[in-house]
This record gives sequence, structure tokens and C-alpha cells, in this order.
Amino acid sequence: MEIKIIAVGKIKEKYIEEGIKEYLKRIVPFCKFNIIETKEFNFKEINKNIHQEGLKILENISDNDLVITLEIEGKLLNSLELSEKIKTHFIYQNRALCFVIGGSNGLSKEVKARSNLSLSFGKFTYPHQLMRLILCEQIYRSLAIINNIKYHK
Repeated sequence: MEIKIIAVGKIKEKYIEEGIKEYLKRIVPFCKFNIIETKEFNFKEINKNIHQEGLKILENISDNDLVITLEIEGKLLNSLELSEKIKTHFIYQNRALCFVIGGSNGLSKEVKARSNLSLSFGKFTYPHQLMRLILCEQIYRSLAIINNIKYHK
């Protein structure tokens, strides 16, 4: 069982990095878990940034990965529904589950086209670095639900 997060850019704030490390410790007893950071581009033309970031994201997705992109326009799930999707995936499919967090300008159309599920965490806009911490927490919460650990209330 493998879960990976592909995210544009590096974590700059120490408190976010520490939170991610804490959830990493909690997640790894349940599955192989990787966070892959791709280059964030800062050209003057936003579309060029999105396109170049998209190419870097796609380089890290294998043909066999089940891809879930985080998008404001995506499907809203609660924690129980997300845990059920993760559980069902690992019972019936033998491939990595790959979450994708785009850069501050969003995801390229090519990355969106590769996505198997577009997932939304609501209509709010979050800094993409903070979103990585939130996603790690939700992955841990899902694994806790699946494994009947008293974390989810």
C-alpha cells in the first residue's frame, strides 16, 4: 500500500514542516508514504508557470497511479467518505494512490486530464504549503478510521 503527495514548491515555514513531520510519523506504520516536491516556476506569464509546473508534476506520476488532484471545483467529501475511498482503493487495486497539490496559480489542464478524481476541501483558498499539512492530517485521519484507531471523532 503506497500513498504519495506530489506538491509544487518547498515548505518555507518551520511550523508547517514540523506538522507534516508529525503526521508522517503517524502515517508510515500503515503504508509507504512519500512527499515529492516539484519546482515552483515564477515567470511573469502565469500560464507558463502553470504549464511548466504541470510538466514537473506529470514526470512524477506513473501510468499505474490513481491520481487525486486537489481543486476548488472538485468533489466535496467528508472524512468518512475519503477514508472509504482510500480503503476501497487499497482493497481492490494494486497501485499507488497519488494526491496532487498544485502551485499558487493552480493546476495545468494536462494534470487535470490525468486526474482520476478531483477533490475539494471547500470553497476557501488555502496557501498550497498549508494545504499539504491539512492533506497529511486527513490522510492520517482516514487511516485511523480504516484501522479503528480512536482519533476521528
